[in-house]
Amino acid sequence: MLVLSRKSSETVVVGGADGLDRLLTVTVLEIGAGKVKLGFEAPGSVPVHRGEVWERILAARPPPDPAAGLTSVAGD
Repeated sequence: MLVLSRKSSETVVVGGADGLDRLLTVTVLEIGAGKVKLGFEAPGSVPVHRGEVWERILAARPPPDPAAGLTSVAGD
């Protein structure tokens, strides 16, 4: 886990595989009252979810088929 300190209005940029394409920019919008308000900028093709929503999405998916990852090799 990368841990960074940021002040209000400062950003963190998450890049693509080649390190140049910006996939996500997170901006600290407000700090106070025991909360931090963050803004997320991402292309429409990049889903952004709160952690608890992501967990519900994962829980709703059917379990993976263990046989789907198996491959047979001729002669086995």
